[in-house]
Amino acid sequence: MSQTTEQKAEAFRLLHSGEPFVIPNPWDAGSARVLAALGFRALATTSSGFAFTLGELDGAATLDEVVDHVAALAQATELPVSVDLEDGHGDDPGLAIARVAEAGAVGASIEDWDGERLYSQDEALERMVAAVTAARAVRFPFTLTARAENYIRGNPDLEDTIVRLLAFEAAGADVLYAPGLSNLEDIRVLCGAVARPVNMLARPELTFGALVEAGAQRISVGGALAWSAVNALVEAATAIRDEGNFSLLGSSPPGDWLRST
Repeated sequence: MSQTTEQKAEAFRLLHSGEPFVIPNPWDAGSARVLAALGFRALATTSSGFAFTLGELDGAATLDEVVDHVAALAQATELPVSVDLEDGHGDDPGLAIARVAEAGAVGASIEDWDGERLYSQDEALERMVAAVTAARAVRFPFTLTARAENYIRGNPDLEDTIVRLLAFEAAGADVLYAPGLSNLEDIRVLCGAVARPVNMLARPELTFGALVEAGAQRISVGGALAWSAVNALVEAATAIRDEGNFSLLGSSPPGDWLRST
């Protein structure tokens, strides 16, 4: 029996109060079905990975394109889908939340970076309040993640990051996220300073166990899975071009992966 969006929303909310989990980031319906078949319990979009499917750089996808992408992912599997909405695609991040919720998403993240600059604390908080208001107006429990972008935008300031996340928490965000932290002690300090579940971005040098021990509840991978696939493509295609070598070509995936729902 297919799950309703409401059931997916409840399942996603419960994940954040249970055992820590990984939420991988598919870039299209096919990769979503593979991840579902592998047993993951929820999915999150990747703005950079999705932009790549359009032949664009991160940040170039329009809200209309994101909404269509969300609808495709929500229909591809039975898993809850959360959406990387970047800064909310315009002056009113609440509109973006309402639209992806209507398309089948049960969660989304809003960040404090507009593509060129970090919003001031006051601006970021004002936008987060609007996002929270929209999330609470959704007909099902919509899980809103608040992102503080300091560490991947040239401002690795732990104190400012914590201040921003605490303000987002007070505004009503359900999950807090500061991508880019790599020092486990900094992660431990951040997780200890807030009361909401914390999402951390996976890094090759950090294990799932280490991130959980430091306090993370949810670990995402961002665009890294997409780039792993692209790197494999480049390696195989380069061998073909330069050597006439087809040995790196993969076999077709098992049909069960693409039939997974």
